[in-house]
Amino acid sequence: MHWAWVVAGVSFIALVGAASFRAAPGALIEPLRAEFGWSTGTISLAISINLLLYGLTAPFAAALMDRFGVRVVVTWALTMVAIGSGLTVFMTESWQLVLLWGVVVGLGTGSMALAFVATITGRWFVRHRGLVTGVLTAGGAAGQLVFLPTVAWLSESYGWRPASLVICIAALAVVPLAAFFLREYPRDVGLLPLGASEDTPPPPSGGAARRALGGLVHAAKTRPFWLLAGGFAICGASTNGLVGTHFIPAAHDHGMPTTTAAGLLALVGVFDIVGTIASGWLTDRVDSRLLLASYYALRGLSLMLLPQLFGEAAHPSMLVFIIFYGLDWVATVPPTVALCRQYFGLSGPVVFGWVFASHQLGAALAASAAGLTRDHLGSYDLAWYVAGALCIGAAALSASLARGSEDAPRDLARQGAAG
Repeated sequence: MHWAWVVAGVSFIALVGAASFRAAPGALIEPLRAEFGWSTGTISLAISINLLLYGLTAPFAAALMDRFGVRVVVTWALTMVAIGSGLTVFMTESWQLVLLWGVVVGLGTGSMALAFVATITGRWFVRHRGLVTGVLTAGGAAGQLVFLPTVAWLSESYGWRPASLVICIAALAVVPLAAFFLREYPRDVGLLPLGASEDTPPPPSGGAARRALGGLVHAAKTRPFWLLAGGFAICGASTNGLVGTHFIPAAHDHGMPTTTAAGLLALVGVFDIVGTIASGWLTDRVDSRLLLASYYALRGLSLMLLPQLFGEAAHPSMLVFIIFYGLDWVATVPPTVALCRQYFGLSGPVVFGWVFASHQLGAALAASAAGLTRDHLGSYDLAWYVAGALCIGAAALSASLARGSEDAPRDLARQGAAG
């Protein structure tokens, strides 16, 4: 077996774990509010900072990996997650939650985001690169939801502190895997990248952060970047920021047990894998602009129906919503990546890193805004309706993208090739 599969397997475990660590606060809102009396808005602030740093760290994570190595960065990232979650058992003030869950865990998980996936697949795979990218991306997104029932059950049965300690121990358990099995390049174990006929040259020393910032400066001068970033910001707001963070407390407001609501989100994670793979298959065959417009429009309509679907139990209509939303959860990623590559050439991955940062910015704003909505109105209904309307707007943004490469900034593509 080629060592690339070992690296991919360890990366998958780290990504799934990082996603589950990042999602845990969504299951702990109710316990924290009950014990400390903190408002939903205050707790949501910590989650918003977590989401924001997760996105902003991504464009620079590749620079850190080039400078210090993948193994070192991932090991320290997992350690930061363990420290951030472990120390929460001693907190007594809300600012400590913001510091630990928001800043420390946000920076740790952000170091294992899409830049990590791109680095691993770019160094180790030529054959099956797209497939491995899809699996790692889907695994990271699904992990954010699949472990929610466990966190919710631990919190409900034993308290939120044991749940935080379990997350801490789980993060530390992955550290030895990363330390012993991750390698920087295939040449380190006497191999070529899987499917390659010659070795992949290492990235030039230094300058990675400069390339990341340069990619942003040049992309920001183009129309496609703002249309893609705007749509993806709404994507983040309607998934991680709203549903991923507030679905459980919203369901709890209608009498649904926390464990049941967490189980529904876990089901979203299961169908997310199917939806992401199917979306990748469609991206190779259908205009990516049309795919994005369809995904956003259907998501918007479903969010507008959601307030009427909440109840004390998971009735069939809610299950239909969960299945549909799971299929649509990160289905937007493959066509967005394809459009970044189409418009920005070899600079596409760097530009997508910044588009992804806008995704997390939207998620952070939605997480805080929805929490404040709940505090002031006593209900999340307005948040669902606004998110639905924004998704319709995202569909319009996607449909307005030019066909082919009419808007492609050729100078940026050449810059990517030169860099």
